[in-house]
Amino acid sequence: MSAHQPAHSGRHPRKTHPPGTVAWAVADPLRAVLAVIAVITVLTGAVQVPFGGPVLQLIGADSTPETRQLFGTVGMFMVVVGGLLLHTLLNAVPSPEVVLWSGLQKTGAFGAVGIGVLNSVFAPVALLVAFFDLATGILLFVYWRRLSAAPATTGLAG
Repeated sequence: MSAHQPAHSGRHPRKTHPPGTVAWAVADPLRAVLAVIAVITVLTGAVQVPFGGPVLQLIGADSTPETRQLFGTVGMFMVVVGGLLLHTLLNAVPSPEVVLWSGLQKTGAFGAVGIGVLNSVFAPVALLVAFFDLATGILLFVYWRRLSAAPATTGLAG
């Protein structure tokens, strides 16, 4: 064995991750789950923009030029809100305001889809999406409360 070869204890070397990736997720699992949901929101919103017609058919809605346009617009806002949420969750200190407003958006989406099902605009299968949004909204409010209860580290001098 030369001076340039490391000694091995017979175990396989561990796979390394970018600094803090696993530690961050383990230290704050709720934040990690919300980050994954934010990515899902961005991706599904991005799919709605060009492929609104097939998605509308999946949830039992009519696919007309008007509904595809509106659905694509909703998808664009999903990309923006999901991206903003992901961005703040990846910051060292997430913005409580962004988390709060993301929670309001998710609970609003739950209400809007639920009303759409009640009015027969969407098939009952759309309730799967609605309840996912409701669960996400609840998780966001839990996380927002936790962020809001934490002592402020910086602020404006008064």
